[in-house]
Amino acid sequence: MSKFVNDPSANRAKGYANILAIGTANPDNIWYQDEFPDFYFRMANSQDEELKQKFRRICEKSMVKKRYTYMTEKFFEENPNVLTTGAHSLDARLDVELVKNPELGAQAAAKAIEEWGQPATSITHLIFHSYSGVQMPGADYKLVKLLGLNPAVKRFMIYHNGCFAGGTVLRLAKDLAENNKGARVLAVCSETMLNGFHAPDDTRADHLVAYAIFGDGAAAAIVGADPDLSIERPLFQMILANQTLVPESDGALMGRYQEIGFVVTLGKDVPTLVSSKIEDCLVQAYKDIGVSDWNSLFYAIHPGGAAILNAIEAKLSLTEEKLEATREVLKEFGNMSSPSVIFVLDEMRKRSLREGKSTTGDGLEWGILFGIGPGLTVESIVLRSCPTATK
Repeated sequence: MSKFVNDPSANRAKGYANILAIGTANPDNIWYQDEFPDFYFRMANSQDEELKQKFRRICEKSMVKKRYTYMTEKFFEENPNVLTTGAHSLDARLDVELVKNPELGAQAAAKAIEEWGQPATSITHLIFHSYSGVQMPGADYKLVKLLGLNPAVKRFMIYHNGCFAGGTVLRLAKDLAENNKGARVLAVCSETMLNGFHAPDDTRADHLVAYAIFGDGAAAAIVGADPDLSIERPLFQMILANQTLVPESDGALMGRYQEIGFVVTLGKDVPTLVSSKIEDCLVQAYKDIGVSDWNSLFYAIHPGGAAILNAIEAKLSLTEEKLEATREVLKEFGNMSSPSVIFVLDEMRKRSLREGKSTTGDGLEWGILFGIGPGLTVESIVLRSCPTATK
């Protein structure tokens, strides 16, 4: 009788899952932050100069330099309902998102597969997350076609987890890789801000904050355990993955689809709530490893906004350089929701290539990834940098 029948562990990997490759992608159109308030209010045909100046101040404090998006001047001219208060515009939004979102995800995934260096048909599992549009079959199905994956690839389509889902897809990929010997998991997050972009409203300051920081992007990672070092170059080893809810955070960050599009509610106390739980997450993640000096770790944190990063930095008493990679992503791309934290990992390994250090760019062995989003939910992944990545 087959050993797989008598011993389920025979079909499991021997070691921890590794991130073997990363790919990222953005649309071609760029919004520069210093020009954006004038453009936005002109496209919305708003003459409210006081509100525009308020929005300009929000943009200036955002720490964002530029963002990438599918929304162009031509798009707004062809779809005036998108920036008309109360107008039904969901169909117009979905017409773009349901095409562009999987295409953008495919661009990021193709880069990851090229870096990995193996045939696309060798991918055994596919995870796709997005809050940008819903349809059947989903973006996961489209990705199989766009990339030429094996038709028998095992697919997981995850909708509407929001900003923390960069951690979610990696956590699921870790479980799949470690419990399926030889698995190579393609995890993709792709988002466009079109679904939740509306006209300026002087009664919704939280919307103005969102419009000042969100951008479009996609990121992909290939995950596998027991890497073949003759053909694969692991970047980060994933040791432990947790998910937790922040206490007393109901209603702090929510979103729902309406006929006018996706409407987000962002509470003022999000930075305080997140920072109040973040050290507990670190203690839980590192209690069995024996690390308690938080400045001895490297950090990949979802760039949810300057206030959130400042609150986490202060709570953990981190030195300034600890969040440099996260702040760089926020500056150059804005908050892209779920792909953002994978962009941070990509920024870290690019620094390592320039500086000839570990994948973190600072020579540190141990680190943490935090995905933060609605719920409020925190995804925590203990990372270990892989020296093979710089050889």
